[in-house]
Amino acid sequence: MTETLALALAAVLMAAAPLVLATLGETLTEKAGVINLSLDGSILLAAMTAFAVAVTFDNPWLGMLGGMAVGAAIAGLLGIIGIFMGQSQLAVGFILTLLARDLAYFLGHAFSRLPGPDLGLWTIPGLAEVVGIGPILGSRSPVVHLSLVAVFLCWWWMYRTEAGMRLRAVGESPRAAFGRGIRVRLVRLWYCLAGGALVGMAGAAYSLAVKPGWGRPQGCEGAGWIALAIVIFGGWHPVRAALGAVLFAALQVSGIYLQEIFPSIPAPVFQVAPFPVMILTLLAVNMGRVGWIQDLVRRHPFLRRFSRGWSFDPPAALGQDFNPKKGL
Repeated sequence: MTETLALALAAVLMAAAPLVLATLGETLTEKAGVINLSLDGSILLAAMTAFAVAVTFDNPWLGMLGGMAVGAAIAGLLGIIGIFMGQSQLAVGFILTLLARDLAYFLGHAFSRLPGPDLGLWTIPGLAEVVGIGPILGSRSPVVHLSLVAVFLCWWWMYRTEAGMRLRAVGESPRAAFGRGIRVRLVRLWYCLAGGALVGMAGAAYSLAVKPGWGRPQGCEGAGWIALAIVIFGGWHPVRAALGAVLFAALQVSGIYLQEIFPSIPAPVFQVAPFPVMILTLLAVNMGRVGWIQDLVRRHPFLRRFSRGWSFDPPAALGQDFNPKKGL
């Protein structure tokens, strides 16, 4: 029983790792006040590029860098058009996700169903012998360890550094940040690129670790939209967003076990179930903005303590253009 639970937890962390990376990337971007809707296409194009580079050079880590470069490039396009040219971030992001998706399938046709290298496993000395943690993290894919480290680094950067304070400032009040000498547009572009690189790493994780190879469908379709929803679920906080990604992965993995327990229920039911559950959870989280629920929370000390550390509000300037020449 203990071994089965450890294997299940390891499977959840593996399934969650790319989602965690994509969610962290979008959290960084949106904290700076920019909405990047190109995630789904970016993940697909990065997955294809990562596998193509890995096959061509027989080096999966070079493939990982290729995927990150693609994610950063797409986010950079969004930044230039949306931040500096003042066009709609939502429209540009949506167009980019459709373009990137079609490019992934068109350019990746030559690599479809080919065998190729993957990232393999990392065995951390001494960790495998630790009771409880060893079977879960002792010898796992590098993307699992990278995603866990990325959660800590993003939290530390956002809430424990001066650069993180500037990041939150440009997302909450760009005019005030500009008045303090912060180059708002440049900071926003930087976090577009950084967030896009993490999204590209998520795409590479799918084709080099979670489901090695490239095909149509690849298996990561829709992951970008889920990551966008998880950012909202997590209240734009890296740790809570990562927990949301783990929750979604747990729903997916539990479907595999439930299918064995209830064989009479059609398999597609368990495959689709995580999506409506995540939607209902998202609706429940956003109910916190409703007036009568806020009054209920204020009247009950337990609910007030529970909700105190969980923000339901997006960055105040999310999606808003800023023109330093006009002060807007």
